[in-house]
Amino acid sequence: MNIDLNENHDELRERVRVITKKYPDEYWQDLDENRNYPSEFVDELSQSGLLSVLIPKEYGGEGRSLTEATVIMEEIQANGCNGGVCHAQMYIMGTLLKHGNEEQKKRYLPKIASGELRLQVFGVTEKHTGSDTTKLRTFAKKVDGGYLVNGHKFYIGRGQYSDLMLLLARTTPLDEVEKKVDGLSTFLVDMRKEKGKSLDIRPIRTMMNHSLTEIYINDLFIPEENLVGELGKGFRYILDGMNAERLLIASECVGDAKWFINRSTEWANKRELFERPIGKNQGIQFPIARAYASMLAAEMMVKKGCAVFEAGQKCGEEANTALLLASEASWEAANVAMQTYGGRGFDANFAIERKFRETRLYQVAPISKNLILAYLSEHVLGLPRSY
Repeated sequence: MNIDLNENHDELRERVRVITKKYPDEYWQDLDENRNYPSEFVDELSQSGLLSVLIPKEYGGEGRSLTEATVIMEEIQANGCNGGVCHAQMYIMGTLLKHGNEEQKKRYLPKIASGELRLQVFGVTEKHTGSDTTKLRTFAKKVDGGYLVNGHKFYIGRGQYSDLMLLLARTTPLDEVEKKVDGLSTFLVDMRKEKGKSLDIRPIRTMMNHSLTEIYINDLFIPEENLVGELGKGFRYILDGMNAERLLIASECVGDAKWFINRSTEWANKRELFERPIGKNQGIQFPIARAYASMLAAEMMVKKGCAVFEAGQKCGEEANTALLLASEASWEAANVAMQTYGGRGFDANFAIERKFRETRLYQVAPISKNLILAYLSEHVLGLPRSY
């Protein structure tokens, strides 16, 4: 395991900045007010190759490391944009890459790498089961030539804007399996042909513009060749990608924290009250400095987690800790920015309130920080299982 503290990946960061400069606060504010999806931004990121960095070169991607992928996501957030609208494409395709067969990889990965296809929907969560994934109710029944699926997925990001979905469904009833993690299978669904037919996709309005939906699945036919990996092993495949997901999202939180800290510092130097910059006051200085220290600690944990991941070692401890620290660091920095800006922080023209709402999500999703603490308690510290 090697952590290079001197490598800043300037080339990648500059590639991101060239794009993010075209999408200032006003662009995101308009999208937020009208609850629209940033298609132009996502398309440009895709066509630039930045969303394909984890796809091997043989399939048209850039074949880069997870560390480099986290740099991209961090830089998107640090420049005031929202990587949450497309980040799933990076970690979802890992299931296809690791567990898909060669024909599936050749059929889909080059088009995902070029931006021709969007793979941004992770069809796992359900209303009644939440994080208790093994009890999901969506069921795929074996029929001639494939599977017939019925069920309901809830809080699914980008459901209206993705071409493909990685779907987790039961293929063996829970009461018929030896272990509750068995009998779940993973499928690649071509959503283009099914929207408005077997897929009824409905938007869910939330406090942030995250394109969340619920998806009603009614007699969806999935051909046999779209089963990813072995039948009944899908839960393990989903778990494989979760550490990468958590590190990528942790890096977004680090980027958010940097954005809030930079905005706070700029405002504290510029804003004058009582004939002096407010940044002269320790009541302004110290919270910003504390947020900066928290951000640095989280950033180091992301780097360590990526190094462990890239070394092929188990990184559950590092990935979960990175997400916990980074989500808390970004939320701390968000609160500091609100206090620094005072009443202006609630003004949509200053963008603080939009990013404030967006970064709050990551203490709840992709996993509640309480579940992270439960994981660390049981699997790292050896305490009794709590759930």
